[in-house]
Amino acid sequence: MSIYLTAILKSKTDKIQELKTILDNMVLNTRNEEACEKYDLHQGLEDETVFIFHEIWKSKEGLDAHNQQLYIKEFVEKAPELLEEPAEIYLAKLV
Repeated sequence: MSIYLTAILKSKTDKIQELKTILDNMVLNTRNEEACEKYDLHQGLEDETVFIFHEIWKSKEGLDAHNQQLYIKEFVEKAPELLEEPAEIYLAKLV
């Protein structure tokens, strides 16, 4: 069963470019993961501090493995200094 994930991140105003650079690197690395079916990053049109990930994973195990990657762990560690508030994460399944 595929896992659908939407993550909404709100950057601190003075950290937008730094965050975008890190997120772009995550996209490049994540798209090479075996379990990744889709990993798209969007930035708000009217509010450029907002970033949204739309992800599809082949399995929960694949998503769990993704979350153990060094580049994801490094982002999680740095997130408090980059984000205005904790990321909102929504997991879903196709109905």
